[in-house]
Amino acid sequence: MNCAGRFAGRVAIVTGAASGIGFATAKRLGSEGAVVVIADLNGDKSEAAARDVEAAGALRAYGVSCDVSHEEQVRNTVNTTIEKFGRLDVIVNNAGLMVFKPLEQQTEEDWLRVLRVDLLGAFFFLKQAFLRMQSGGSVVNISSIHAEETTPLVCSYAAAKAAIVSLTRSASIEGKAKGIRVNAVLPGAADTPMLWENPNIKSGLEQVSEVYVGKPEDLAAAIAYLASDDAAFIDGAAVRVDGGRLSRL
Repeated sequence: MNCAGRFAGRVAIVTGAASGIGFATAKRLGSEGAVVVIADLNGDKSEAAARDVEAAGALRAYGVSCDVSHEEQVRNTVNTTIEKFGRLDVIVNNAGLMVFKPLEQQTEEDWLRVLRVDLLGAFFFLKQAFLRMQSGGSVVNISSIHAEETTPLVCSYAAAKAAIVSLTRSASIEGKAKGIRVNAVLPGAADTPMLWENPNIKSGLEQVSEVYVGKPEDLAAAIAYLASDDAAFIDGAAVRVDGGRLSRL
């Protein structure tokens, strides 16, 4: 168990952390001393992931079921975290979903599903951060390179992720007086089920060279940096972590 590190004595919530980038982030924060609360839609998977995070060296990990699209569940997750561990220092808003349909086939319900998870979920946790965090806290919102350049069939997802960047800027301004930093990470292609199960990838509509596919741990390293005091003067930033994919001519 690691009692030292950049996050020693701190408590973090990571959403969508039962797998993929969220799970890698939970392990990274735990390895650097944080107590990690793994909030995921599936409570059994959250608890299993918490056991794995502890086995990987975390001082303590705790799994909770949380549908981030419901504000009451978000509030309960934050309340439970503070009741059990006495504080809350870091939130990583990672939970997300995509709908793959041509624009003209997407429905209001499709849009609301995506917006409630990908955008409102982050807002709900930001609201709780501003209400409950002490000065020195940090929030990292997970956006996507789709916020800058995108592909067909994912208009609701791309719009939500672009809105996350704007929300991050606004929240960083309002969080300044509270001593709470808010930044965003824009992941590119990461070697996760979400990438390989993407219908655009399967069909060949979207091509991704292997040199531009990163590991979840690559994203976790960037997220941990922004959440840490090493990034104390970084606020309101949108950091692209895509292996240079969008820089290519």
